[in-house]
Amino acid sequence: MAAHTILSSTPSRSPLCLLSNPSPSPPVHTSFHGLSLKLTRRSLILTAATSATQRKSFTVVAATKKAVAVLKGASNVEGVVTLSQDDGGPTTVNVRVTGLTPGLHGFHLHEFGDTTNGCISTGAHFNPNGLTHGAPEDEIRHAGDLGNIVANADGVAEATIVDNQIPLDGPNSVVGRALVVHELEDDLGKGGHELSLSTGNAGGRLACGKD
Repeated sequence: MAAHTILSSTPSRSPLCLLSNPSPSPPVHTSFHGLSLKLTRRSLILTAATSATQRKSFTVVAATKKAVAVLKGASNVEGVVTLSQDDGGPTTVNVRVTGLTPGLHGFHLHEFGDTTNGCISTGAHFNPNGLTHGAPEDEIRHAGDLGNIVANADGVAEATIVDNQIPLDGPNSVVGRALVVHELEDDLGKGGHELSLSTGNAGGRLACGKD
């Protein structure tokens, strides 16, 4: 994951201090490192030196977090998934998968980033709240339930998903977990099958990758 921070710089203002000095003595000028000091009959002025090395104040105006997962499997299915999130906002998931059969395919975030034994090592859907499977728009769902992606006649699926339950930082960060594309359509927990409320009955795991 890479983080990109945009900074804007605003030069700090020089401090200004005026002190009454009624003494009629003539002006005296002196200077020392970092500051210039000027004395006059009626005022004492303290100003910060203006030079090429003058300090500047910096303010963070935006920060975007990003992660990338490369999907691979035992078949010819492969893809790339890019996730990005601005501070405090939802996560945007850009998906491109090739080698699929035309139609809908379940697409989920799984709990482990382990692919030692293929996609089966990625575990179940990411579900930190202990809920049943559902659609991305449902209140009751796994955090990793991202619905379906649709492959065209050429077997290519492209999608953009925006979701609030898969942050790239914090206690429920999805970084280091795995994204999985499935063999079948996800029934979104409404198919009445014995697996509907756990996996969406989406079938085998075609390809997976750690983000």
